[in-house]
Amino acid sequence: MALTPRLEIRQSQNLSLTPQLMQSIKLLQLSHLEISNFVEQELLRNPLLERDESGLMAGHGQNEGQDPAGDLQGEAGDDAGRNSSSSDLVDRAGQLASAVEIAGDMDTDASNIFPEQVGQDSISASSGLGASSLGASGLGTGSGGAASGPFVSAGGEYGDIEQYVASKVTLGEHLSEQVCLLVDDPVERLIARNLIDNLDDKGYLAADCQAIADQLGADREQVEAVLSKVQRADPPGVFARDLGECLALQLAERDRLDPMMSTLLENLDLVAAGKFDLLKKRTGASSEDLRDMLEEIRSLDPRPGRAFDNSAMQALVPDVYIRPGPDGGWSLELNSDVLPRVLVNRAYYSTISRRARNREEKAFLVDCLQSANWLTRSLDQRAQTILKVATEIARMQDGFLVHGITHLKPMTLKNVADAIQMHESTVSRVTTNKYVSTPRGLFEMKYFFTTALGSSSGESDHSAESVRYLIRQMIEGETLQNILSDDAIADILASSHKIEVARRTVAKYRESMNIPSSVVRRRRKKQELFSP
Repeated sequence: MALTPRLEIRQSQNLSLTPQLMQSIKLLQLSHLEISNFVEQELLRNPLLERDESGLMAGHGQNEGQDPAGDLQGEAGDDAGRNSSSSDLVDRAGQLASAVEIAGDMDTDASNIFPEQVGQDSISASSGLGASSLGASGLGTGSGGAASGPFVSAGGEYGDIEQYVASKVTLGEHLSEQVCLLVDDPVERLIARNLIDNLDDKGYLAADCQAIADQLGADREQVEAVLSKVQRADPPGVFARDLGECLALQLAERDRLDPMMSTLLENLDLVAAGKFDLLKKRTGASSEDLRDMLEEIRSLDPRPGRAFDNSAMQALVPDVYIRPGPDGGWSLELNSDVLPRVLVNRAYYSTISRRARNREEKAFLVDCLQSANWLTRSLDQRAQTILKVATEIARMQDGFLVHGITHLKPMTLKNVADAIQMHESTVSRVTTNKYVSTPRGLFEMKYFFTTALGSSSGESDHSAESVRYLIRQMIEGETLQNILSDDAIADILASSHKIEVARRTVAKYRESMNIPSSVVRRRRKKQELFSP
């Protein structure tokens, strides 16, 4: 048959990942902090998006038992009532606390809280300006009767004081203030500041003295001379190059660095290994002296720079709450505080679309409308998917929620995906960086997905996480005379808990929990004998 070109029509199906679909998939695996930052960027970029504050504004300004109709009547007052509201605000101003009273409650000076008002109404009550003056000035500049002071609201409540706390001093700033007292020569001060810049978070010198000397064009001896000077700075132990030197600097500060202690610091590896007989031979110390030296070493700080650690600590916030239901089951609820709520302002779109002057402006508005509609649908789909996965987890892990970790069942992504009719990759993305609050505590969703271990009794398989828990419980109950090896743990699991597990599996689980071997645990038990 001759090969000739020809036209053919074929019909086929394929999945095309559009940019918006790819973005929707990406939204599934974002945490609540990441999704909040993404929504904030979209709110700044898209003029048709606005934040949905209906849930936040509902009930605002109402107390329990308050009549909403009375509030509506108050808001629907006539012009004369509105004109008289200013006098009411001035009368309420006398009920607000002054800056002096606020400072007295916080046991500080008023100038520390309101530095911008120094010389005005926050200096003292003797200046003749009391609570009425502060309240009148705040209410006069505000709107709707809200006080404009940083801590005072219309109800006399204080604001978030953490917003006005001074920033913490860093380790570098703390040491830079001491350089002028420890080093006199300008060249040596430059070397000292370079040494400060090379400190890690623990307060150790992360760079070699020769590398610093080559960088500054100085001699190694000069750098080491400056290093010996700044090592006297506070906190004791900074600028150390290893753990032994850090402990030696702190002991020298206490005047406890004698030759016996120096020998002990040179053999810290023997301390970790628990070889105390060899330590007594090398240091020439008795058992009582060795016990005292070890106790003094335990009182030192191996990381002197951690007191100046200013890294932000992010609290774990649950995405889903699982609570006992009234019918004996489980009630699931999404955490509305971490769910971003946005709306599409179609009225604004219809208004400005009629004023579009050219094709580019119309295209921009259409693109903004499509993007806004896509974002609202994607956020809603994300919330519904998280709830579906959490519901299936609660159904499969009912035993864990009631009895604890020993009843945790094996569960895979495929089990949940088949139950909610989604793909495994979708379930994997949804459970990434998502947390669920249960009666047993706060857990990451991926915590519930564990492999199965066979049971010798013919019953249901056991979860790997529950086996880790049993191994940890057995090791925590050890004594010096009864240290369990991996083989012994495997035998106990098989005889007492009907769990068939190999020795190498026990070793793998033990290492994943950072639990040392039986030999090291026995040495540590012996080391406890030297503790008072």
